[in-house]
Amino acid sequence: MESFALSFASMLLALALVIALAWGLLRLLRARLQPRGAPGPGGDDSLRYVRALQLGAKERLVLVEHRGERWMLGVTAGGISTVAHWPRDAMPAAGQAEQGSGDAGRP
Repeated sequence: MESFALSFASMLLALALVIALAWGLLRLLRARLQPRGAPGPGGDDSLRYVRALQLGAKERLVLVEHRGERWMLGVTAGGISTVAHWPRDAMPAAGQAEQGSGDAGRP
């Protein structure tokens, strides 16, 4: 009877160790796979959708932003191609673009 109790206790201890190890690994994986709240020194790695223009049944122009740079992409049923690219330095600030375009044709 004593060997059964010892065997049962060692089995429970091994099971508890396996469950604890699985729980720790799951928490580690969950922390590594979730997106970070604050961007690091390299900037934001997320791809941000800005707007799209439907050109046909399956064709459109899409404007996206990645790491502060804007990309205009042509999207068709056959694939995706780069139409235009604006580096971070070439893009005007949002306030400057609105001010400059509103008074261009007025005396």
